[in-house]
Amino acid sequence: MYGPAVSTETPTRREIAEAFIPNSPHAVQLGIRLASIGTDEAVLELPFKPELATIGEVVHGGAIAALIDTAAMVAAWAIDEVPENPAGSTVALSVNFASAASGVDLRAEARVLKRGGRLSFCDVAVTDPEGTVVAHGIATYRFG
Repeated sequence: MYGPAVSTETPTRREIAEAFIPNSPHAVQLGIRLASIGTDEAVLELPFKPELATIGEVVHGGAIAALIDTAAMVAAWAIDEVPENPAGSTVALSVNFASAASGVDLRAEARVLKRGGRLSFCDVAVTDPEGTVVAHGIATYRFG
């Protein structure tokens, strides 16, 4: 047999999540990167670029909310099980903004607080490079 071997194994939820970020047009457009992933947790980064600003260099709240939503989704998928159905969606998202982020890269640390049969309840903290909390979010993610 010539060429690279093709895997016939079905990917785990974690593998699907790892592949999602670099292949999601929205995440790519925003510049979101996956920094790390562990069981029930993920760290994503949002590098600053002028297109993310609402005015001056202040990062738009919508970009921060998208970072929170994406980080919660990745944390929800961060488990080594093969899904019956590789589909899911955020069913609830609440964001509280604590301080402005002006011209800085952001980091979202997400973790699953409780995992049920089809629902995962996630907590996400967004900080600037100095560790100042910029926003906090909670999300409910549904599989299938």
